[in-house]
Amino acid sequence: MIVFGPVHSRRFGLSLGIDLSPFKKQCNFDCIYCELNANKPMQKQDEIVDLNIILDEIKNVLNKNIKFDYLTITANGEPSLYPYLNELILELNKIKKDKKILILSNGSAVLDDDKFQALLKFDVVKLSLDSVIEKTFYKIDKALKDINLNLMIKKMIDFKSKFNGSLIMEILVVKDINDKEEEFIKLNEILNILKPQRVDISTIDRPPAYAVKSVDEKRLDFLASFIKNIPVCIAKRKIEKLNLDFDKEELEKMFCLRAQSEFDIENNFSDFSKKNLKSLIKENKVKILDLSGVKFYKI
Repeated sequence: MIVFGPVHSRRFGLSLGIDLSPFKKQCNFDCIYCELNANKPMQKQDEIVDLNIILDEIKNVLNKNIKFDYLTITANGEPSLYPYLNELILELNKIKKDKKILILSNGSAVLDDDKFQALLKFDVVKLSLDSVIEKTFYKIDKALKDINLNLMIKKMIDFKSKFNGSLIMEILVVKDINDKEEEFIKLNEILNILKPQRVDISTIDRPPAYAVKSVDEKRLDFLASFIKNIPVCIAKRKIEKLNLDFDKEELEKMFCLRAQSEFDIENNFSDFSKKNLKSLIKENKVKILDLSGVKFYKI
């Protein structure tokens, strides 16, 4: 199946998926946390779905007027390895109507000039960057050896300077590998140059390809605190509601320091806090921003 869903994504709303590698894993990384089976990284796809077949399936779904927010380009592996990515996005932009087109990439797409140009045509681009430290990067992402991390980061920065859409960066945390303070201090330095619209931080929540473990929610929150000046969305599956009480003055201080996502509000705030937040919104002291499917509250 090439087109699937729509599925409800906590980070991107209702998403209709397009799998550009529906038959097997085809990727230039072999991430240790991947839910797909371990597999040797590959330079390019060796099983390629015909472009017209993909477009026909998408058009059939669009003609049914199914409700969704994002047309999401993904794959069993890395979607930018699809050789006709540029042709695909050109055609999708002709038929998308009011929908936004999103691609979920491991970040390597920026290293190829043709893929770089294709990414510029998307509405939303999600790139992964699990570490900016070379040793950690190769340990966690097991990328092809000709993928140069420092060059990839430079290309990401160049991409952001040219991109008119929304750039989302994603970090997946693995216990005892990239869960150190120094990792996030260095990530913060790069992210503040890159200036994405938001940063998504998560950990393992499905059985991984390798014998690695997730970190707990407290650790995720702690590591996220090192990301400054950029809205952070912490993806959590098992939620322990905290019901914390904040008066209006405390809320103003909080929102000045860091934007809070709708998930933070729902899972951490008591009814008392939510009532005070509504008052601040009515007073125009707190703004609500929709950052590619996730609402953030900030001053």
